[in-house]
Amino acid sequence: MFSDADIADLVTELAECLLRGGRTLATAESCTGGWISKALTDLPGSSEWFGFGLVTYSDEAKQRLLGVQPGTLERHGAVSEQVVEEMARGLLKQSDADLGLAVSGVAGPGGGSVDKPVGTVWFAWSWREADAIQVQTGLQKFPGDRESVRRQAVMFALQGVLPRA
Repeated sequence: MFSDADIADLVTELAECLLRGGRTLATAESCTGGWISKALTDLPGSSEWFGFGLVTYSDEAKQRLLGVQPGTLERHGAVSEQVVEEMARGLLKQSDADLGLAVSGVAGPGGGSVDKPVGTVWFAWSWREADAIQVQTGLQKFPGDRESVRRQAVMFALQGVLPRA
């Protein structure tokens, strides 16, 4: 299990990379409920590379703030590759950030299904390339209780930003 110190160390490494590259990061969180943004802003000076974070827990928030299409939510559900991709694209459209990170999952204890059991979390990392927004997605199925799933999701999400920072 990752500790708060592990998360802080990763944020420090990420911040150094972002600063060196002169890049900025924005976040759109669902199941992590702002934990990623909190971890980022726990580091003094984070306003130099992080300035935009949204907690889009409800479908309405995903639609209104990130431009997720209602049809995408109806066809695939909030915990899906298609939705996190739209979240990540919408995030960069709404901000001047160079990099975006979107997360949506089932943290539990309820809300899981056969297709999407508790611990299922989708991730999307977005970046600007020429005049286009590029997106990479990833799926993880984390073990444990709500706290554990969310903590693992925070670490995995931040680790996914690092190669682009």
